[in-house]
Amino acid sequence: MTESIQQQIVREVSAWPGVTIGPHRFGGIEFRFGRRELGHLHGSLLADLPFPVRVREQLVAAGRAEPHHVLPESGWVSYSIHDASDLVRVVALFRMNYERPWVGTRSQDSSDAASSEAEPF
Repeated sequence: MTESIQQQIVREVSAWPGVTIGPHRFGGIEFRFGRRELGHLHGSLLADLPFPVRVREQLVAAGRAEPHHVLPESGWVSYSIHDASDLVRVVALFRMNYERPWVGTRSQDSSDAASSEAEPF
């Protein structure tokens, strides 16, 4: 039996040190690193990830993600998954979020923190 795109992403991202998975409060699977959410999947169709607004602007401008499907002005991004060719791009976004510094690990002004904004669906 072939793994779904969601299962492949879960297998990859959950293998990183310190990453845990669990149900997301609006449905889907959530990835966490300690207390912070790296992002979540809505099945094999959509990934939502929090970034600082400046990073979101860069990702959208580069065509690597879209503004969040519900909260487009926030730092959150969405990535619509169409087929297995999107797997590498989605995992790369999760990896980017996993590797970036967060509040508490460096000085960051409040306009830079996506996590201080309303959490999307």
